[in-house]
Amino acid sequence: MSERESMEYDVVIVGAGPAGLSSAIRLKQLNPELSVCILEKGSEVGAHILSGAVIDPIALDELIPDWRDKGCPLDTPVVENHHWILTKKGKWPIPHVLMPSFMSNKGTFTGSLGNFCRWLAGQAEELGVEIFPGFAAAEVLFNDDGSVKGVATGDMGVARDGEYKPDHQPGMELHARYTFFAEGARGSLTKEVKRQFDLERDCQPQVYGLGIKELWDIDPKKHVAGRVIHTQGWPLNSEVGGGFLYHQANNQVALGFVVGLGYSNPYLSPFEEFQRWKQHPAIRAVLEGGRRVSYGARAINEGGWQSVPTLAFPGGALIGCSAGFVNVPRIKGTHTAMKSGMLAAEAVAAAIAAGRSADTLEAYQPSVEASWIATELKKVRNVEPSIAKFGPLLGTLWSGIDMTMRQWGMGLPYTFHHHRDNEGLWRKDMARRIDYPKPDGVISFDRLSSVFLSNTNHEEDQPIHLTLKDASVPIRINLALYDAPEQRYCPAGVYEIVGEDDPRLQINAQNCVHCKTCDIKDPTQNINWVVPEGGGGPNYPNM
Repeated sequence: MSERESMEYDVVIVGAGPAGLSSAIRLKQLNPELSVCILEKGSEVGAHILSGAVIDPIALDELIPDWRDKGCPLDTPVVENHHWILTKKGKWPIPHVLMPSFMSNKGTFTGSLGNFCRWLAGQAEELGVEIFPGFAAAEVLFNDDGSVKGVATGDMGVARDGEYKPDHQPGMELHARYTFFAEGARGSLTKEVKRQFDLERDCQPQVYGLGIKELWDIDPKKHVAGRVIHTQGWPLNSEVGGGFLYHQANNQVALGFVVGLGYSNPYLSPFEEFQRWKQHPAIRAVLEGGRRVSYGARAINEGGWQSVPTLAFPGGALIGCSAGFVNVPRIKGTHTAMKSGMLAAEAVAAAIAAGRSADTLEAYQPSVEASWIATELKKVRNVEPSIAKFGPLLGTLWSGIDMTMRQWGMGLPYTFHHHRDNEGLWRKDMARRIDYPKPDGVISFDRLSSVFLSNTNHEEDQPIHLTLKDASVPIRINLALYDAPEQRYCPAGVYEIVGEDDPRLQINAQNCVHCKTCDIKDPTQNINWVVPEGGGGPNYPNM
């Protein structure tokens, strides 16, 4: 008999990001009597939220039409839009007139997605939504007929050896008529329900990028609020990726670098590529005289429309980045995530009004396919795989032609396929070692000082949440064949090979910023990321 207590709701939502919060608000708008609960593993709403971010307000206009009068923190409109192709020392601007019209940032806003989610949470709570930050959903619960019953939060107060500490508290079960999974990219429970219900049977594999971001306070003379810059090219060679630099409010810039995780060279380090990118003369000129104030990293869905799985299953649905609605060339996913949550909410409200419970929301997927989410993502579905297939220059040209033709209603009759990110890594004897420069402590930095700025914290005496299916694989396979690439792809210094004569993998789990890169890129899929105790991880301010 379970010692866990339980609570009953109409709808339980896992994750207080844009999708989860928007779905909760829409549910209460449609039926104020519905009981709605959101679980958030971060210490507060927004603590684990990280994005560029340039936000298209199209979904927000639908959800809260008077948001401009309600103190919403989206208050910096984009006024300039630049796209540069970088060489090692120079840049080639791409005239905006040559880009498809739907790539425009006209009418968008730049700012902190974390602060935007904090504001959305306030709107949800005013409507009666219950939000529980600091509680990580650790287990999917099932009814006897196999439908999703809800979720359970993780136990608190468990020691690393599995023994209960004096302050041990068992997790709580939250039962619901329907459960939404809004965990973001590569959510641990989302992986489970995808397997349980075979949700990826009719789609391409999801692929990902690793986005690494910093906030800087810069010289006010260099600041132009609303200026948006995107870059391609150097320092990457054949890899998918690029940089961004957004001038936000209060003389602050958000800058970052995204590397597609399908790269082949095991010696590549996305973190070090970001440090090199900052040293480019055009980027360094903005940062010189400024001060770095924050750091973080997260995985980003890059698969596009062809990688969207089956969205509904008995008792639940996938929304937001749990499903993968990011528009890769626009570098935007907030608006599509919000819209997906709203459409799922509408399907649930209708189902509950009809007296249904824990069945499959048959109306949800067709509503997504009929929405502007599908219209937008279908236009750009070949961009990421074109660049992965043909390289940055030819791939960009090819995808640009494809996007332009689709804008004119004459799309080319094909859709490129994806390969899983963990499958393309070369053996170390086939790869070129990369000699990264040492950080100068002014523009470029090391990983540990960067993690410090993410305010990451985990209770040290708790079970390690970066679990290994086979403890021998890191040395027997990863080190032997690939020179332990986990040492380089992790942006937080979590993985370390120690001991020359008798090497072993050391996992510094307290450094983990919850980016999920290890779960995605490990070549044998031996690393399984599970949630730590609720409230652990980064605490991002203004990210």
